[in-house]
Amino acid sequence: MFEVQTGEGWGDCSGVSRRSFLQAGTLGLGGLTLPTLLRLRAASPQLNEIARDKSIVMLFLTGGPSQIETFDPKMGAPAEFRSVTGEIPTSIPGVTFGGTLTRMAPLADRMAIIRSFAHDNPDHDRAVHLVARGGNESEAGMGAIVSRLRGTNHPEMGTPTNVYVAGQEIDRQFNKERLRLLLGLTAGELGSVYAPFEPGGNGPANENLKLGISVDRVRDRRKLRASLDRLQRSVDRSGTMESLDRYESQAMEMLLGKAASAFDLSQEDPRTVERYDTSHMRTGLSKYRDSSLGEQMLLARRLCEAGATFVTVHNPGWDMHGGPTQYAMKKGMTELFAPVDHSVSAFLEDIEQRGLSDKVLFILTGEFGRTPKVNQRGGRDHWANLCTLMFAGGGLRMGQVIGQSTEKAERPAARPISLENLFATVLHFLFDVSELRLLTNLPRSVARALDKGEPIHELF
Repeated sequence: MFEVQTGEGWGDCSGVSRRSFLQAGTLGLGGLTLPTLLRLRAASPQLNEIARDKSIVMLFLTGGPSQIETFDPKMGAPAEFRSVTGEIPTSIPGVTFGGTLTRMAPLADRMAIIRSFAHDNPDHDRAVHLVARGGNESEAGMGAIVSRLRGTNHPEMGTPTNVYVAGQEIDRQFNKERLRLLLGLTAGELGSVYAPFEPGGNGPANENLKLGISVDRVRDRRKLRASLDRLQRSVDRSGTMESLDRYESQAMEMLLGKAASAFDLSQEDPRTVERYDTSHMRTGLSKYRDSSLGEQMLLARRLCEAGATFVTVHNPGWDMHGGPTQYAMKKGMTELFAPVDHSVSAFLEDIEQRGLSDKVLFILTGEFGRTPKVNQRGGRDHWANLCTLMFAGGGLRMGQVIGQSTEKAERPAARPISLENLFATVLHFLFDVSELRLLTNLPRSVARALDKGEPIHELF
């Protein structure tokens, strides 16, 4: 790891002063430094040839978002089954969304709605892990497997392949959900080197990548080199020094360029920041804070532009059983979906305007859906027989509804979509899977996952 310390202090938003730093070597890679990674990738270029120049942003609504109040309102069903928020027409003729999706409904022609996505586990912990892993048996998140297949960093920009973007949750339940999803995204038997990079951990999304040294000092090669006095060299005299210097220099250029600047939202057009902004909306159960989802979605877009491949964005609170301690459906959908509706619509419009809609595939999902019938507390309980799933962009076939649910949204009625179908869709979007299968050094569990499921062929 490189650690640049200038001896100068700086203050964060709380006024706390600390020594400024730059950590530019690991980016969530465990003990594998970026210079070492560059040498390994130089020796194994075949992964770059198999991988497509594509990215995925997965917005994961933990707690279990209702399939009814989102994309399948069932207004022809009895009152206790239909959407409690009503319905709203969309840009797809004859298709309606739940009544709180006011900004997303006009963009439905850019989406593919899955109304038959299901699995069989209604337990929060297990269901989060199942969906985050696409049902694969390696106990590794989909992003971790993508990182194993593609490489842990972008070969030119140094940006982490697999990133987890979450807000600083002050509500105990919301933070529990954040950690639950993070556990589901880990790398399992593949090794921690492929686990997602979480910018700033519990802190602001880009805190760990802020530079506490001036731009002039960063650009001054000699002063920067002098700041690397903590770096211990253990190389022989047989020419390795020259090669090591080259890769270290390349790593620094990466991490002081797009890879680092991607996390700095102050470099974004203020009008774009304002378009995404959800800070005027409140979120929480027992403790409330301003919503940061817009900022998280903007960061996800910037990361994709800078070479990230799989970005998971976390949004909590969707366990809407009703009663005195949890959201009822109407209040929950009104409060929680407002920032989702705002930030997702901003994201889809933004990637269209920036020419990224063919490159970036957006996925919205959660661990399971909600019971078809509203309970006596005005909520819905756990239900894995139907789950929320939506795709947008990626250059795939949009403007369609795939699958059907039964009359009361109890289970798939046509074209059931499984966890394995979801994972296969991710792999086929990001890789030339026919070439991927020819690699001889894949972990067995990953190789089996390649053959286990078929992609959702209506999308391709």
